[in-house]
Amino acid sequence: MKITILGSGTSQGVPVIACECEVCKSENPRDKRLRCSVLIETEDQNIVIDTGPDFRQQMLRASVSDLDAVLFTHEHKDHVAGLDDIRAFNFKSGGKAMSVYATDQVQKALKREFAYVFADSKYPGVPEVKLHTIMNKDFEVNGLMIHPIQLMHYKMPVLGFRVGDFTYITDANFIAEEEKEKIKGTKVLVLNALRQSKHISHFNLEEALELIKELDVEKAYLTHISHLMGKHDDVSELLPDNVELAYDGLELEF
Repeated sequence: MKITILGSGTSQGVPVIACECEVCKSENPRDKRLRCSVLIETEDQNIVIDTGPDFRQQMLRASVSDLDAVLFTHEHKDHVAGLDDIRAFNFKSGGKAMSVYATDQVQKALKREFAYVFADSKYPGVPEVKLHTIMNKDFEVNGLMIHPIQLMHYKMPVLGFRVGDFTYITDANFIAEEEKEKIKGTKVLVLNALRQSKHISHFNLEEALELIKELDVEKAYLTHISHLMGKHDDVSELLPDNVELAYDGLELEF
């Protein structure tokens, strides 16, 4: 299994429009962050977690020619806005509907944001989607077992996902003790850490590092990073040996 970090940035991405800070003006490619998403590749299939506004660019950059399923963590725009671009995969597969795995809460948002996709009378060429309802219960995607993890994003319930020895958590600032048990034993954890100062709905750097230590994770990568975190190279010097900042294009092999 191979994991590719398609995007490691927060909702505005990095650089931020019209921002003149040193992070946004950095020439280091690791300070250029698209909105959060990951690609899971196995021998049999390709799965994407979240289709943000940069989905098209991410698919082109990673040279993804086939996609079998999309999993959604939650319904915020920076995680769902690119759903329309699955049309390319519909066309290539001869019109096969894309399998989309989402909670009832997320599905309501998708039907609102992309009403034309779910209309009774569809305009020619709109995306074809096959919805699969998920909850905080294990499920399979074409034989691959997915273990959801219930998280809280301030007052919004969201899902993280564990696949084998890999766990992906974004847009969270609280994890109940029983849900932490699902993460333990993970070899690689990708965890959100928005910035160094406190935030109402995301782990900050200190909180993320404390959680990684508590869970005794072998290796962790921080994602959903804001320009307020600081430059990649500067922040990297503050991290323990088993923790790194994720960056767009990072590949992890299992």
